[in-house]
Amino acid sequence: MATETENATEAATNGDAVAASEVALGTPPEAEAAGMPQLAFETFGNQIFWLVVTLVIIHFVFTKVALPRIAGVLAERQGTITSDLAAAEELKQKAVDAEEAYKKALADARAEAGKIVADAKAEIQADLDVAQEKADAEIAAKTAESEKAIAEIRDGATESAKTVAKDTVKEILASMGFSADAKTVTAAVNTRMKG
Repeated sequence: MATETENATEAATNGDAVAASEVALGTPPEAEAAGMPQLAFETFGNQIFWLVVTLVIIHFVFTKVALPRIAGVLAERQGTITSDLAAAEELKQKAVDAEEAYKKALADARAEAGKIVADAKAEIQADLDVAQEKADAEIAAKTAESEKAIAEIRDGATESAKTVAKDTVKEILASMGFSADAKTVTAAVNTRMKG
């Protein structure tokens, strides 16, 4: 470093500013004239050697480290996808089975409800029939009582009419100056009442 500083100072004292800057930067003046070092034909052998070494190392790293890890991750993902698809198919089958069980339970419930309704209708109809028979019996009994009462009233009315008719006939005959016995008047009223 001290020599470079001495060279830079010496160049500066000589008046060569470009040479001084090159010395200060550490680049020899001949490298600038050669151009890019990657394109120098003298270094191609060295560059090709290190390129091959680098490619072999990269190939080794990829084949032994990176690609097996990537293959493992891909295999694991494929396994996960396959197991998820199998689980989804199983759940789908369970859903189909549950739907069938639901439909069967619904059909059974409807059949049971229909049976309950039919039983209730039959029970109500039986109760209705019993109530109707009881009502018919009561109506028949009341009708019989009414007919008996009407017959009694009719018989009583007929007897009353006969009595009134007998009394009326007696009074009419008496007012006309005739006398009739009770037997004859009764026979005449009975004949007239019969038809």
